[in-house]
Amino acid sequence: MAKLALVGAGHAHMTLMTNIKDLIDQGHSVDVIGPGKRHYYSGMGPGMLGGTYSPSEISFPVQRMCEEQGATFHLDECVGVDPEKKLLKLKSGKEVAYDVASFNTGSSIVDDIVAPDSKDIYTVKPIERLFEGRERIFELAKKDSLSIGVVGGGPAGVEVAGNAWAAAQEAGANATVHLYYGKSFMKRAPDRVRNLTKKILEKHDIQFIGGEYVSQVSTGQITLADGTSYSDDIIFIAMGVRPRPIFEHSGLPYGKDGGLLVNKYLQSPKYDNIFGGGDCIWFDPQPLDKVGVYAVRQNQVLNDNVMARLNNEPLHEFKPGGSYLLIYNTGGNTGVLHKFGISFNGHRAFAIKDYIDSKFIKKFKPDYDN
Repeated sequence: MAKLALVGAGHAHMTLMTNIKDLIDQGHSVDVIGPGKRHYYSGMGPGMLGGTYSPSEISFPVQRMCEEQGATFHLDECVGVDPEKKLLKLKSGKEVAYDVASFNTGSSIVDDIVAPDSKDIYTVKPIERLFEGRERIFELAKKDSLSIGVVGGGPAGVEVAGNAWAAAQEAGANATVHLYYGKSFMKRAPDRVRNLTKKILEKHDIQFIGGEYVSQVSTGQITLADGTSYSDDIIFIAMGVRPRPIFEHSGLPYGKDGGLLVNKYLQSPKYDNIFGGGDCIWFDPQPLDKVGVYAVRQNQVLNDNVMARLNNEPLHEFKPGGSYLLIYNTGGNTGVLHKFGISFNGHRAFAIKDYIDSKFIKKFKPDYDN
């Protein structure tokens, strides 16, 4: 029958990965390429930094999930595609052949401002780096005073700043958290959400530094565009995200951000045997925010369309849906919630987020990993 390759073991591939046995029973072979034995749910990553969750609680044992169903799991990364020869090129030098391929390779943090060979600097992706940052906060907590810098004035920066504060509190550190927000704080958020977020972070004694963008980050130092510099013992980079650089140099159609161009079926318009979901795609019908809710919504359609393409059946249209619930984890089991013009902050907001995120984890996490 056909060879299916799942490139990336992320959120949008969860339904496909749970159905691997069915695909193999139909006579297909399945290869999965993933950079780690476990996949971490980004929505709960800041909570792991803050100590609300352990790494195992917010991650899926993807290698084991796939192999126990009969798939071949490659602990590797895809660095290129030959769509004419139907080959995936891996970082290790290996090549994987496919008849149908689906991409869910996620995104990476914009970190061009970080000086080479810098130490004690942690990007918010891959999510595992947040746990490494947490451990480093505990190591540095013995100092007389600890200064933590967070670069990024959007939702990621907010969540990391709040949870870095929570980690420092748990560690017993005499810590100060600086949030470097550039020229605008939470610029895409409604005014009420922005104000509620700032209010709760100020309760955590987080200090806001803005007016100029950060131009360089190096060991222990953050420099702004006007030359002003600040000292921080540990620094988190929580700036914008972008798709990994795979598609453009592979000759695949791509969008404005370099992501895999897909149509309403989550399918490449040029190569009908290539699909994609999550942060790595550019959805041609309308731009989508880089938020996990779309990867979750794409799960079933991506699963159905990949299976349909394998079996020469009609495809289903992906409909992004309307507005989505926004909840930010601001540390210390507090949050900010917004939907349909309703906004509030505090412990109740976080409790709702925790319920929704935990439900997603339980849906796809195998019983043997509990």
